Order: sequence, then structure tokens, then C-alpha cells
Amino acid sequence: MGPNRPVSLRVGVESKSVKAAPFAELSARLDGELRFDVPLARFTTYRIGGPAAALVHAGSVDDVARVLRFSHETGTPWLALGLGSNMLISDAGFEGIVLRVGKGLDRVERGGGAGQRHWRVGAGFPTPLLARRSARAGLSGVHRLVGVPGTVGGGVYMNAGAHGQDYSQVVRRVDLVDTLGIPRTVEAKDVPWRYRGSGLEGNVIVGATVDLVPADPRQLAREIHQHIRWRKAGTPFDEACCGSVFRNPPAGDGGSRGRTAGQLIDACGLKGFQIGGAQVSPKHANYIVNLGGARAADVLSVIDAVRERVRSEFGFELQLEVQIIGAW
Repeated sequence: MGPNRPVSLRVGVESKSVKAAPFAELSARLDGELRFDVPLARFTTYRIGGPAAALVHAGSVDDVARVLRFSHETGTPWLALGLGSNMLISDAGFEGIVLRVGKGLDRVERGGGAGQRHWRVGAGFPTPLLARRSARAGLSGVHRLVGVPGTVGGGVYMNAGAHGQDYSQVVRRVDLVDTLGIPRTVEAKDVPWRYRGSGLEGNVIVGATVDLVPADPRQLAREIHQHIRWRKAGTPFDEACCGSVFRNPPAGDGGSRGRTAGQLIDACGLKGFQIGGAQVSPKHANYIVNLGGARAADVLSVIDAVRERVRSEFGFELQLEVQIIGAW
């Protein structure tokens, strides 16, 4: 999942004019639906985002491959989108094809290994549902990710994690479509995993095989309950946000003084800080919430202000975890 080239703060995707792209030809290739000028706010957890020039609901690996081949042939940029967490899309939208990976690519197949511990999971399947379903089956490995928003595809792409658990620990194979539109399977040992990253940029993840560990389902249920209770009490769990905005500093980084990103921001007295409809959450300082009607520009202004304050107070540069998408 993710954009087909790096996107950073205030740097948009360079592209040819998509108005000249032969979308009629793409439509003829697809089994799924192709729509134009679709507002993206309804497809993101921030409830923010301008229109996509084109949006494809991809329900099969074949459709993903067709879109990426079309993109390669025409120079049209693309963006893969699951449940729309971990991203902030420009108010101007995305001047390219948004490839929505969801229904049709959300199947779960159990099999292989003792106790059917090897599960092949479609990229469109939500991570919280995988955490709950595997725990009920008496299998651990992803149950601590129950509070992580987004799909399995997005989770693998960014190596999502929580409470000491992340996707790199359980993934054994990744099914993807590369930038040329060719489906491939990559063994986990060949994935350049890193903190909150997989190194799989330029590809669309369509599925993954995970290797889970047998455990007591009652204990797993208790742990899930604890993690959900912590999320509800300590984060804006049910508010419009992207998840964590900034990456936590690496362990041993002297500039951060051993603090998390949220603790650094809180120490600057920024909980509740607001610009327009965007606010640093009073519950957790590493979340910026949409209070209602916030623009992407509001969120970006809060991000800039927070980074500047932390830099001024601690001499430490916060790094973004959220992806900034589009032209600014």
C-alpha cells in the first residue's frame, strides 16, 4: 500500500496531466468500478481529503495489476488506499488514480502448520478483525494490534505495531503487485523491514501469509480487552484522526531524553493546541484530531507548529509517521 513514489511534507507528486490520460482504455480493462473526481474525505480516517482524479475499487489482484500497468504505460501517478489511516491527503486532492483495496481482497484462508497456524490474509482485511479472529482461534502474534487502525496491507506496508508487537515478527510471505503491474511473492527474509517501514515502496500489497503461535484463547481475550481499554482511555480512539502523527525517537537517542514523541509534545504544553478545526488531542499529544470541518492545511499547520516547538525546547527533530499526500 502507499504512493508509488516518496511523498514528504509540502512536496507533491509530480505527474503528467491526468486529464489527457486515456481513462476510457483503463475502464475497458477493469472488472471493478472506475469513478472520476471522487472526494477522498469519506475514505480516510481523518475525514479530510480533496478529490481523486480517478478512483478504482479493486476487488482482485488482476485489477490491481491492470491499474499499475496502465500507470506505468501512461506515467499516471497512483495511490493505494485501504481504510485510509496513517495519511493526510491534500485539500486539492490527488491528481492521479486512487486504488482502493478492500472488498474482494479481504479473504482469510487458514491452513498449513501445526494447528492451522499459517493464515493467508487479503490486504483489504482490517487489522483489528484479524487480531480478534486469530485470538478466538487460540493463536497469538497479532492480538496486540487490535487497536491499530487500517488494513493488513497497510499494516504490512508500514510494519505497523503496538505493545511490542509488529507485522515483521509474524509475516512469512508478502503477495504484491510491483510497479510494472507484475504479481510477485516475496519471502519475509527478503523484505528490508525497519521500524514503521517495510521497504516495499513502489508496490501494492495484496496479501500476506502470517505464522501465528498457539496460546490460551482466554488469556488472549483478556489481553485484547486490556489493550482496547487502554486505547479508549488514553487515545482519541473514536475521533477523526490518522493514528500517531510522529514516530517515536529511536531507543538511546540522547536528544529525546528517553521520551516518546507524545511525551515530548506534552512536555511543551501543547495538548489542546488548535489551528482551525485541527487540535492536538487532550488525551494523547501524538494525535492530531479533526474536530469537525478541519482542512488538511489546518492539520499541516499544527504539525509545523508542534515540530518547531519541540525543536526549540529540546533541539530534537520529530519525524513524521503519517504520510502527507498530494500537492501543497
